[in-house]
Amino acid sequence: MKLSIVIVNYNVKYYLEQCLRSVDRAAVNIAHEIIVVDNASKDGSMEYLKPRFPHVVWIESKVNGGFSHANNTGFSRASG
Repeated sequence: MKLSIVIVNYNVKYYLEQCLRSVDRAAVNIAHEIIVVDNASKDGSMEYLKPRFPHVVWIESKVNGGFSHANNTGFSRASG
């Protein structure tokens, strides 16, 4: 794995969808992984996006521990 991309989500499923589509287009020729850490969203983000992006590693937090905690959670799973 050459590149790990960690994205934190909190109740912005449509923006996250646009972000993931953009990353997919930009990294097409790079060995990469995408990790999304959801900070206990209540907008149905995970239910909406998981089937649309099955190649993404999804981490669902039961509590919103904040931006830095979510990033650290994603980094701990990264292999790039």
